[in-house]
Amino acid sequence: MSRDRCEVNWIIPTRGANASTGTVKWDPVHSLWNGGMLGVALIAGPATFTWSAFAVFVILTGAAVLLGHSVGFHRLLIHGSFKTKPLIAKFLVWAGTVAGMSGPLWIIRTHDLRDWAQREPVCHPYLAHGKSILHDAWWQLHCTLQLDCPPDYDLRSVERERFYRFLEKTWMLQQMPIAIILWLVGGWGWVVWGVCARVAITVHGHWFVGYLAHNVGPQSWIVESSGVQAHDVPWAAIPTMGEAWHNNHHAYPGSARMGLKPGQLDLGFLFICCLEKAGLAWDICLPEAMPERRNSLREV
Repeated sequence: MSRDRCEVNWIIPTRGANASTGTVKWDPVHSLWNGGMLGVALIAGPATFTWSAFAVFVILTGAAVLLGHSVGFHRLLIHGSFKTKPLIAKFLVWAGTVAGMSGPLWIIRTHDLRDWAQREPVCHPYLAHGKSILHDAWWQLHCTLQLDCPPDYDLRSVERERFYRFLEKTWMLQQMPIAIILWLVGGWGWVVWGVCARVAITVHGHWFVGYLAHNVGPQSWIVESSGVQAHDVPWAAIPTMGEAWHNNHHAYPGSARMGLKPGQLDLGFLFICCLEKAGLAWDICLPEAMPERRNSLREV
């Protein structure tokens, strides 16, 4: 794993790797999961709506996105932008799995393939969110890209963690304990809203903000060497826990802080700061620790 936190950490130099040519194929596992969760939410959600079920939906969605997707998966596992105690790291990665997109190994591969490809001069439109919004929705939520000449990964440090391998194999089943608790406390309405609607909005919201973040919105930086540039999505700063400051993230990928300018709320970074004050997080990477990165950036 590279020491440079602005590098793509889990992909290793691969001779002949090409980001531009490949075939998009239907991914039955994620397609049926994503479509099934959305279908149950749309059909059963209105029939089971209560304000308590909606409150469960809001609280659990926020917790899974904050603790799991933003802090656990993205800033900790993928980018290594801070360090924490092993048990806390495992909890945060479990929370990321519970967010419902997939297991930790799949998330790393999917993220870093896109990260690597967008830094190439030309990349496949699947990886650049380069098609129309409906076309991209079908691709991202129901399909996978098989590159003709893909890069290699070095995931040994993650794969040797038995708990992470367990999460990878059982990522769908991780919803079951939550569903059982919700059913015992609040009945089927809490299950529909606390599991199905939560997973559906997380998955589809993640895609939608990602699509916007690579197509439209304000920019502060241009990464000179990258074929695909990013945009910020300011209205999504709160629901994404700061992940929507995506132009900032492309500028400083290894930074634990994504809201870099005054007024850019970043709840994920604030949570990491709380961990630091409690003595549970350290070695937190910030842009000022990467002055050499400025050589690759042009302010706009």
